[in-house]
Amino acid sequence: QVQLVESGGGLVQAGGSLRLSCVASGRTFSVFYMGWFRQAPGKAREFVGHISASGANTYYADSVKGRFTLSRDNAKNTVYLQMNSLKPEDTAVYYCAAKYGSSSYATYASYDYWGQGTQVTVSS
Repeated sequence: QVQLVESGGGLVQAGGSLRLSCVASGRTFSVFYMGWFRQAPGKAREFVGHISASGANTYYADSVKGRFTLSRDNAKNTVYLQMNSLKPEDTAVYYCAAKYGSSSYATYASYDYWGQGTQVTVSS
């Protein structure tokens, strides 16, 4: 079992930045591949990004590529999502998730564990 806790969300103006953190506990963090998803009101949960267990490989949705950056610190059991140049359409609840292996990394159903989410609101 893995527990995931996100933090760092908040209200920011368009063009601003936020850094989300996701701290894991309960199992060896370094074996997990980590993903971030987001869900806006009335919309389906969508893939944001994925980082491999070692941190060597990252993948992003086209909508955030070049603006968002994933990183992780396995010694701190933490994965980070740095979000720059934020847009109003980035407003959503952001969730981190953990899975074994990297297959189907953009598919939320492939993840085994989820955090409770953190709200990000970008004002225009």
